[in-house]
Amino acid sequence: MLDRMEIGNPMRNELLSPAEMAEADRLTIAAGQFDGYRLMQRAGEAVAAAVLERYPAAKNVHVLCGPGNNGGDGYVVARLLAEAGVDVALWTSGKPRAGSDAALAAADCALERRPLSAFTAQAGSLVVDAIYGAGLSKPVSGDAKGAVDIVTGMNLPVVAVDLPSGVSGESGEVLGSAFRAVLTVTFARKKPGHLLLPGRERCGEVVLADIGIRDEIIDTVAPRAFENLPGLWIATFPAPAVDAHKYKRGHTSVFSGGPSATGAARLSALAAARSGAGAVTVLSPANAMQVNAAHLTSIMLRKVDAVEDVHDLIGDRRPSAFILGPGFGIGDKARDFTLAVLAKNRQDGGVEGLVLDADGITSFRNVAATLFEAAGRPDAPALIMTPHEGEFGRLFADIAADAALSKLAKAREAARRANAVIVYKGADSVIAAPDGRAAINGNGAPWLATAGSGDVLAGIVAGLLAQGMPAFEAACAGVWIHAEAGSRFGPGLIAEDLPLAIVPVLRELTQNTVR
Repeated sequence: MLDRMEIGNPMRNELLSPAEMAEADRLTIAAGQFDGYRLMQRAGEAVAAAVLERYPAAKNVHVLCGPGNNGGDGYVVARLLAEAGVDVALWTSGKPRAGSDAALAAADCALERRPLSAFTAQAGSLVVDAIYGAGLSKPVSGDAKGAVDIVTGMNLPVVAVDLPSGVSGESGEVLGSAFRAVLTVTFARKKPGHLLLPGRERCGEVVLADIGIRDEIIDTVAPRAFENLPGLWIATFPAPAVDAHKYKRGHTSVFSGGPSATGAARLSALAAARSGAGAVTVLSPANAMQVNAAHLTSIMLRKVDAVEDVHDLIGDRRPSAFILGPGFGIGDKARDFTLAVLAKNRQDGGVEGLVLDADGITSFRNVAATLFEAAGRPDAPALIMTPHEGEFGRLFADIAADAALSKLAKAREAARRANAVIVYKGADSVIAAPDGRAAINGNGAPWLATAGSGDVLAGIVAGLLAQGMPAFEAACAGVWIHAEAGSRFGPGLIAEDLPLAIVPVLRELTQNTVR
């Protein structure tokens, strides 16, 4: 079963950039609850407690300290471990700035200091990495790189303070080289670098420690990035009323490709139905009607060959959500159908939104402004786009090529430009809204890298959108549910397994929303 605290506590889902974390520290100190050195002591206490709990038999612990606040935390860790009877070797690189909190921590630590340039370790030792923190912005070099190489070569277990040295807290990028931790202890809130690849792979297990930075302080900082956990969107997750009929539960329509490319649309349609949409219709060209009819039972089928057919469908059946792209084909027809849906007024036509995927995205590679303008109308249906990296680059070539931007920043800029919710897919999928909100998904599984998986994701998102979830929340929920189902299923997963694999996940989510 899902953890009820995890589902019910969206505040803990917030992510702090390094700059936002520094501001949270500053505001906490200004509020008078703790001074900077006391915050540093509490951080060191949390790391030392984690080391003693996880490695009670450790005989040799090497604590590596840099000159900044991360190193200050390390001095506290070294002192506390030594006081607990652990054999501690303290290795330092640079001196803390005079009068700084790190200098106070160094002064309170009476252990012998050895230069990091001379670092050596015994097999079986444990390493506490406190060289650099989340704010690192340049490649690791010199003594620090040498230590990384030695520890990596000896395959020593590493406990990282805040983030493994060499991992950017902003982007998750590995700057030159980085430690590979088995455990990372961070403070107040996670940072984007804990979730974005490749940094996520370097962090090991991430433990979030409370060092006294209150939720009110985080509210003042007002971060707009979140870890994509159920607490972020569970309040809007659909729970059908006892008297709900099928159309009251939302109607999703999926555009199908031609007779040799119908399977992707049917995967999307089945996923939309499994996610709770009360009615689902595959919109098929005439020459593919027999192929689709042979494979559909509970999913309805309707002939749609021209834009006029799209208008008639919306007038007759009032679908809540559309999916266009899976197996559809690239070209004018995809563009025309997309713009026809987006031209409807949400209040008058009842169309809540469109999920644009695959061929639908690529069809606009040379006329992206037309799509973005249509999505930006005040009463237009919501547009959700689900590009993988290649599709993202086709629609947002300049953003994709900007090496200074993290995946999080790229998704946010694309969402702002496109007036759309962007699901920038991958093992670290980022979901971004035009208003600046963004979520990073952390439960991705390698088993999802299979043909048709993205078609199922589009269906889940559209099914939730059809049931009334706001676009950003529907996209976040769809990505999490899709990944959770893939993780639970494990090896052998193919796309056809996913619609049924989401059922137990949906059951648990629904049970936890009973009021």
